[in-house]
Amino acid sequence: MEDILNLFYENREFIFLILVSIFLGIEIISNVPAVLHTPLMSGANAIHGVVIIGSIIIMLQADPTNYYALVLGFLAVILGTLNVVGGFVVTDRMLEMFKKKAR
Repeated sequence: MEDILNLFYENREFIFLILVSIFLGIEIISNVPAVLHTPLMSGANAIHGVVIIGSIIIMLQADPTNYYALVLGFLAVILGTLNVVGGFVVTDRMLEMFKKKAR
């Protein structure tokens, strides 16, 4: 437990930066018009594809005894994959709205 507290204490600036980035991202995304949602989702899917590849590379180069790196890499792969799949599902549903209905 003490190791985790030391990790947070040593990286408090980075943790603060991540928290501010999260709140800023939520504020920016909540003000995006619906027309721009599909192109932005496609860009986010591409970015998260890069995150997945990067986290796999980091996990392959991590020391097998470094559990922090392995757990964080595994979480990055899982969350990035969920985000990519969810993005494609949402994009597909948005594009379905613009198709002409068959009579």
